[in-house]
Amino acid sequence: MALDSRSGNGEDGAEETEAITKACVIDGFTHSDEARSLIASLPDVYEHLAKTESTMQRFLVIMDAYLEQPHLLDPHLEWMVNMLLDYIRSEKTPPLLLHLEFKFLNIISKVRGYKIFMQLLPHEVADMQPVLDLLCRQDPQDSETWETRYMLLLWLSMTCLIPFDLSRLDGNLNSDPGQVRESIMDRILAVAKSYLTVSDKSRDAAAVLVSKFVTRPDVKQKRLGDFLDWSLSVIAQTSHLTMEGNIILDGALQSLAQLFKHGKRDDLLPYASTVLQCLDKKCLGESGQAKLRKLCVKLVQRLGLTFLKPRVARWRYQRGSRSLALNLAQSTSSTPAVATTPDDSVQDEDYDIPEEVENVIEQLLVGLKDKDTIVRWSAAKGIGRVTGRLPKELADEVVGSVLDCFSFQETDNAWHGGCLALAELGRRGLLLPSRLPDVVPLILKALTYDEKRGACSVGSNVRDAACYVCWAFARAYEPVELKPFVDQIASALVITALFDRNVNCRRAASAAFQENVGRQGTFPHGIDILTAADYFAVGHLSNCYHSISVYVASFSEYTQPMIDHLVAMKINHWDGAIRELATKALHNLTPQVPDYMANTVLPQLLPMANGMDMHTRHGAILACAEITHALYKLSSQDNKPVTELLSPESVEGLRGIHQKLADKKQYRGFGGELMRPAVCVLIEKMSLSKMPFKGDPVIEGWQWLIDDSLKSLHLFSSGAKQGIKEAAVSALASLCNEYYQVEPGVADTHMQELLVSQYTEALRSTEVLTRCGCALALGSLPSFIMQGKLQQVRAGLDLACTISQKDVGFTEGRRDAVTALAQVCETVGVDAEGSPDRVLCGENVPLVYSTLLDCMRDYSTDSRGDVGAWVREAAMTSLMKVTLLIAASAPQLLSPDIVRQMMCSVSQQAAEKIDRYRAHAGSVFLSLLHSTQPAVPHIPHQEELLSIFPPDMASSLNWNAPSQAFPHITQLLRLPTYEYHTLLGLTVSVGGLTESTIRFSSQSLFDYLKGIQQDAAALGQFGSTLLRIFKDHQRNDRVSVPLLKMVDQMLASGSFDLFTSEEDHPFCVDLLALCKAEVRKSKDVQKLRCCTAVYCGMMQFQGSVRKSVLLQLLMLLCHPFPVVRKTTAGQMYEMVLTYDDAVDPAVLDDVMALLSDTNWENSVETVRTHRNQLCDWLEVPRPTLVAKNPAQ
Repeated sequence: MALDSRSGNGEDGAEETEAITKACVIDGFTHSDEARSLIASLPDVYEHLAKTESTMQRFLVIMDAYLEQPHLLDPHLEWMVNMLLDYIRSEKTPPLLLHLEFKFLNIISKVRGYKIFMQLLPHEVADMQPVLDLLCRQDPQDSETWETRYMLLLWLSMTCLIPFDLSRLDGNLNSDPGQVRESIMDRILAVAKSYLTVSDKSRDAAAVLVSKFVTRPDVKQKRLGDFLDWSLSVIAQTSHLTMEGNIILDGALQSLAQLFKHGKRDDLLPYASTVLQCLDKKCLGESGQAKLRKLCVKLVQRLGLTFLKPRVARWRYQRGSRSLALNLAQSTSSTPAVATTPDDSVQDEDYDIPEEVENVIEQLLVGLKDKDTIVRWSAAKGIGRVTGRLPKELADEVVGSVLDCFSFQETDNAWHGGCLALAELGRRGLLLPSRLPDVVPLILKALTYDEKRGACSVGSNVRDAACYVCWAFARAYEPVELKPFVDQIASALVITALFDRNVNCRRAASAAFQENVGRQGTFPHGIDILTAADYFAVGHLSNCYHSISVYVASFSEYTQPMIDHLVAMKINHWDGAIRELATKALHNLTPQVPDYMANTVLPQLLPMANGMDMHTRHGAILACAEITHALYKLSSQDNKPVTELLSPESVEGLRGIHQKLADKKQYRGFGGELMRPAVCVLIEKMSLSKMPFKGDPVIEGWQWLIDDSLKSLHLFSSGAKQGIKEAAVSALASLCNEYYQVEPGVADTHMQELLVSQYTEALRSTEVLTRCGCALALGSLPSFIMQGKLQQVRAGLDLACTISQKDVGFTEGRRDAVTALAQVCETVGVDAEGSPDRVLCGENVPLVYSTLLDCMRDYSTDSRGDVGAWVREAAMTSLMKVTLLIAASAPQLLSPDIVRQMMCSVSQQAAEKIDRYRAHAGSVFLSLLHSTQPAVPHIPHQEELLSIFPPDMASSLNWNAPSQAFPHITQLLRLPTYEYHTLLGLTVSVGGLTESTIRFSSQSLFDYLKGIQQDAAALGQFGSTLLRIFKDHQRNDRVSVPLLKMVDQMLASGSFDLFTSEEDHPFCVDLLALCKAEVRKSKDVQKLRCCTAVYCGMMQFQGSVRKSVLLQLLMLLCHPFPVVRKTTAGQMYEMVLTYDDAVDPAVLDDVMALLSDTNWENSVETVRTHRNQLCDWLEVPRPTLVAKNPAQ
């Protein structure tokens, strides 16, 4: 939109404020010294491509910083241009340097604009010939040097302004009898024509050259007619269906448009009719190229201005002072500003309007409906310019034709073009106040124009342009003229600024409102509203609906229009998010006008809740729910039932919504995906509002809907499942609380039995989403339903949390069951001496923790990856909630063993590789450690943990960042209780795939190992823990493969040097046994490669273990997989180089030569001979083939 300058498209107001502040602090060309040095360095760098590129890039960055404030360059433009031109004018300047200088000139021109820039170019007589000669020497096809040609054409267009006849520069053209020289006039015209057909930016400069050159007095006499003939013949003969044709037409149309813009009317009037006829025959309005259609409209408007005498219409409306400062000054003085109104007694000067003008106006009106904005914008400006030269009656007819664009039979393009045209007419004083009663209602419609097209809508550009009209009117008219429409315009702009889906429209409306407040001064509460709904505040949509709208609605002038707009336009919006925001806004606005909501809006909405349109039904049901709940909140303040505010018809209408939808089968299919969550919200709000439906059959219908939604989740689309599940669970909790209590705290036994049994039964469903929904339903049941049923519910959830071979794929079900288990515990509470069927007590607490701790070991995977992480995340959250709950009420129920297992499990997750889950685990770990109200008892090594993680670190430590998390978590290796689990987590991280995780986890681990390098006891303890992990996770690739990678790094870094001095150290012997068991009969190439690397690293150990390791390596040299044989040979070669004492020096060279020269990818029979030779040299017994037992 034209009325505001935007620095970005994001909706984050704070960020944009900062960006704009930074952009506006530039108060001068602060880079002048650097720019001067860059320009001065060009002769030194032009021969070096890298230096040239860096210099030009730096200059480009400097200049681009001034794109928004190019005027700051004005005091410096002259010396920059002169420095560059000094090199260009020199005859000794090499071509490479010359082109580089022109590139720099083009950068300056781009930033400042060519119209200002070209005025600085020298235009003396002595410059014309050299510039023309240099231009003629250029190659128009060279795409690398287009800047040179572009700048030379602009320079030549300036030299054409010299006030001397060009024939004086020609001398004697016939001085050489054998050759006739071409005149400068013909040369320039030939150059201009040739560059009008090129495909680069030089074409634009050639059009400028034509407008300056052909309008010269001496040239127009001789060449104007010829040039126009040439242009028209080019237009007539060129097809707009080809790419080349489009380029040629573009140049011809640009040159004509510039010519008719800058030429004198008397000179061009004789040709105008011919040009218009040529354009009519060409029918460029039907071209598929927007640029051609725009140029055609531009040329047509220039022709129209040529047909009409240049004059200022006496009948136009003149506001007088347009200065905002003067307006504000006059508002404080007693002298009002006087607007100049058209005097009907003053007759327009009588003169004939050429009949071609009607054709021009018709084409411009058609241009207003074009499909491209640039064409509509050009047509709108043309309408404004041409109308300003017409008599009052004809101008009024044009305005009437523009208003015809605002028919609902017209497309959004016509509405947009009409708005732009009205703004132009208003800006120029051509839209008389007498027309405002016709115009304003159309603009108000345009401000809310939104036409649905398929799954979305069009019209944001129309609303944006309508805001531009309001902005233009604020500047164009005196307050007295707009006074009858102030309330309508103010309300419409506020509504658009707050409720429009498009951020640009909201900001445009805010800017237009601000302009009206400043210029008109008559908008109600303008300053107060602007303070809350400024340009940046309206950038956040939910903030507009939830907060700002409530403040604005506190002013009575805006309350009802805002509510009416939400009901009429937003609750039936195609975007579901807008519908939901609108219903929340209606909830928040209800306290402003409760009677209007209860007696007018709600009766309006109830028929819509059962209408034909799906989106309208959805929005209306949600709106009914929200308004009813808001009315209940108001009535409860006076201890009155909500039915006192609602009419009996409204109560009956709310009761009947579900049944009518069910009768029409509108819970099925795609519509059902909207209706189900909407009616669930209605159920929730009706229950919270204590509607008098207890014992009513509708309760049974509501319960059926909730149950059916939870059990049919798998039938809905993936995008709707989560919303339906959450809405149904929330509705169930509210419904139970209100309608299933016989008396406070006592459940209806029939419903209690029914609900608990059906949901626990559904936990064994074959549909994972049914398990999810019913698990969360159990978690949402209130405490009185749980009385006497806790054992049954806990057992059902326990079963749903358990991984079995049959249920391994039900990951989401286990996740939601874990979440529900914690919710159930929070609902029933804790009582150490209570019954296990009613509360958490000593009998069932260990069972709950057993289930949750088992879930911490869920590492199931599928095609989506580590889906078990969802379960582990939920288990961590549930452990924290249950632990803090028990610690607050009965800490004696938390045994040391339970707390130890919990803290160890969480510490393992805090050391693992996935950032998100590591961060969650770290947060849970610190929450449990630092909790004081209540304090968690029996935390192992609590003092040491607090020294590693001080309480003030909780907020500053970023667990998501491996560089911050791992240095702290590895310190837990010092604590015996946590060593095993922490090392298990680190194993997966150090041997993982993510580069940053591997780097920081391994660095932290090796830093720890360096600290215990000389401590035999600590290193021995670490080694035994490492081997225990390997043994516990034998053949578990999730742990074993990363562990082999980690051990390889440890051996390579010398972490176990302390063990190498002892022959056959137990660590090495046990590690070898475990490695052999791990790869026995394995066909996993990655695992075999990792194990080979570990074997090679184990050669540093002394004793007979070396021979055993060599035997394993030599066996791998005859592995069935060629890639394993090749990898093993390569690693053995490196091993022999590293541990030279492992091989007898007498055969060292032979061993290395055989390892490196043999093609180990040959057949096994071929390489076995070489392998056996190695066995002999290394004094290792040759492996023998074991015959397979036929019985096997």
